[in-house]
Amino acid sequence: MTATHGPAGHGRLRVVAATPISEELIAEIVAAEPRIDFIRDQSLLKPQRFPGDHGGDPDFRRTPEQQAAFDALVDSAEVLYGVPDETPAELTRTVAANPGLRWVHTMPAGGGAQVKSAGLAADALERIAFSTSAGVHAEPLAEYAVFGLLAGAKTLPRLQQQQEKADWTGRWEMGLLSQQRILLVGLGSIGRATAVKLQALGATVIGTSRHPDPVDGVDRVVHPDELVDAVGDVDGIVVSLPGTATTEGLVSREVFAKVKPGVTIVSVGRGTVIDQDAMIEALADGRIGFAALDVFAVEPLPADSPLWHDPRVLVSPHTAALNSAEDRLIARLFARNATRFLDGRELINRVNTVEFY
Repeated sequence: MTATHGPAGHGRLRVVAATPISEELIAEIVAAEPRIDFIRDQSLLKPQRFPGDHGGDPDFRRTPEQQAAFDALVDSAEVLYGVPDETPAELTRTVAANPGLRWVHTMPAGGGAQVKSAGLAADALERIAFSTSAGVHAEPLAEYAVFGLLAGAKTLPRLQQQQEKADWTGRWEMGLLSQQRILLVGLGSIGRATAVKLQALGATVIGTSRHPDPVDGVDRVVHPDELVDAVGDVDGIVVSLPGTATTEGLVSREVFAKVKPGVTIVSVGRGTVIDQDAMIEALADGRIGFAALDVFAVEPLPADSPLWHDPRVLVSPHTAALNSAEDRLIARLFARNATRFLDGRELINRVNTVEFY
């Protein structure tokens, strides 16, 4: 992918806040990269309800005059900090209205999905660079992955059921991660952070990647095409891939047909990577012993989904990545990227606008 060059003719960059950001973090960004003019009107940005709440309070409403002012601001940007209101349709609108827009930094690690949903024309995708916040969420999601694997190994569903019934049974053996083989479906920032933690616990780690290069903490790298053959002897599977046309349904009915009975599944990437119907079938017949799921094919998870009521499933409402450090880490990543943009270097986490990851 060609390098992204800063705006021609001057050495400053007009950045407009299109999503909530505090004055403290704006000051940190500008201190790190003084060539930024960071434009914002806090009265037009939706208040954050919690850290990482990039969409802001849904009850916040702009008056028609405020909306016009907000649109005028984002339409004047060379760079957008966030997709306007985290809404792909608003990205479509401002791209059409703003021929001077050169770069959009998206808040999610999977920001490519926002860009894809905007349905932008080829000339816009060529003109504008898009980047994501991938890597910011790696540590909390890696910890959640270890948490899910431990819950499976330590028979959490049985413990909960017996405690609920005040049932003191005979003893039984629990699994040890140090004796287990774990398959990481995806070796991006989340998979790599998970591998290091699992290595410290003594697990044997296999990872999938299109590239055979060695990865810290990973004992063996296999190609995603070999997934069906790789699952038969693993005790746990962690899925951390982004949602793209290539990854949709990758963890398929054929994969579940080959798993070791009682396998633990952890899903922290995008819910579309797993064939959810096939996973439910595998839970029903015991091929899956425990599943810790933070993402789902449809979100919110429909109330009639059997996943809500299966005692072997832990449902987490896409919240495992949330951490108080998230906003600051995104701001620091943006500052580093702004320097790269102004210096004509390639952006970190630039979106592939063919597969949109």
